Amino acid sequence: MLGNLGLLVGLALLIFMALRGVNIFIAALLCSILVALTNGVAVPRALLEHFPFGPLGAFTFAGKFFVLFLCGAVFGKVMAASQAADSIAQAITRGLGTQRTLWVAMLVCAVLTYGGVVVFVVIFTMYPLGITLMREANLPKRLFCAATALGAGTFTMTALPGSPSIHNVIAASALGTDLFAGTWIGLFASLVMIVLGMAYLQREWRLARERGEGFEANAQDERMQQLAGAPGSGPHWGLALVPIVVVLGIILLPRLLALSGAVIPGEGSLGGLLAFSQAQPILWPSLALVIATGVAVLMFPALRRNTVGLLGQGADDSIMPLLNTAAVIGFGGVVTQTAGFAQFAQWILAVDLPPLLSVFASVSVVSGIVGSSSGGLQIFMQTLAPRYLEMGIEPEVLHRIANITAGGLDSLPHCGAVIAMLMIMGLTHKQAYKDIFVITVLIPVIAALLCIALLSV
Repeated sequence: MLGNLGLLVGLALLIFMALRGVNIFIAALLCSILVALTNGVAVPRALLEHFPFGPLGAFTFAGKFFVLFLCGAVFGKVMAASQAADSIAQAITRGLGTQRTLWVAMLVCAVLTYGGVVVFVVIFTMYPLGITLMREANLPKRLFCAATALGAGTFTMTALPGSPSIHNVIAASALGTDLFAGTWIGLFASLVMIVLGMAYLQREWRLARERGEGFEANAQDERMQQLAGAPGSGPHWGLALVPIVVVLGIILLPRLLALSGAVIPGEGSLGGLLAFSQAQPILWPSLALVIATGVAVLMFPALRRNTVGLLGQGADDSIMPLLNTAAVIGFGGVVTQTAGFAQFAQWILAVDLPPLLSVFASVSVVSGIVGSSSGGLQIFMQTLAPRYLEMGIEPEVLHRIANITAGGLDSLPHCGAVIAMLMIMGLTHKQAYKDIFVITVLIPVIAALLCIALLSV
């Protein structure tokens, strides 16, 4: 009982401190100590083993994603300094009008993530683009952040059939299904998320205009704008797109080769390339970003005046988002090693609920506690999924419902991806989390429950 109470209090305290702006390192460590003490885990072991080096440990995450964060931040800095991002944003504004800025942000992010680009790369790429879009449309920064979250972190991540997201891969690997499992369920959930999400964002923007709320640049935005130079002095938007096309092309090339069926992994040079990309899901997009950064430096003369300095600034920009995200992941690493967490999972199974509602409760609780949809889904598939298959749930249905559900309560204030997005965009929980909550928690939960209701008819 004490262990379960400790988990709940620790999680609630972490959420409270995140919302109050407490340093996330201190918050994560204090809450980890509380969870360890109430669950009979030795504090030294919790802080020196589970928190840093466990399967969901802080350093485990930071070591795994360091190169990707570094390359993503450097690429974003180069796109801003060359004014390539500014040129693309101005072209979009001229073509579609400022009134469609939210749709542009959402759709661009959705296309990138559905194409296989990692969420963190999308955020780093969209941020310099977004500064100009927000300035032109006088769009509050919090709403651009929420639109990015809708496009990159909801339906393309968990619901849309065929998405190459890690969540889809985890479920397919565990259940023996494919990436298109539960197609109609996923399409319906995607439609719900898009319609409700955009309706909310458009309503909030209208209310913001009525209040006189608009885009307010912070010091980080001003530095990026000063780095870019005078508006209108950047490259033509067609040339500006080339580095982004290079990133997408390199990331998607292995997928296109695999879909063609003409290339067998490991056979020949193309087969070797395909095998390498499949074995290195983090290094491959990092390599794409490095090559695209090199292409940008060669294409845009303005970058060659201070190339080393720009690379250093980009590297500096990557550190805090990475460490803040890792700190919260470390808390999840401590939680998953406690007896209270195991008891909590078993208790959910014992509750007398219809099977699909029980799946919803199980995945929601696990993802919410660890603050990670992929981490929660991985734990669910390893520990609880076999029991639900025994209850008679079809693997394809379990795949899609578990996926959609994992993308709900995972995005509470202690979620690593939420913290990374806020850090990259220079926002605080107080400024932006309300909109993120509606888009990435409330609406996905509604979508999951509607899918379960339809399946129960």
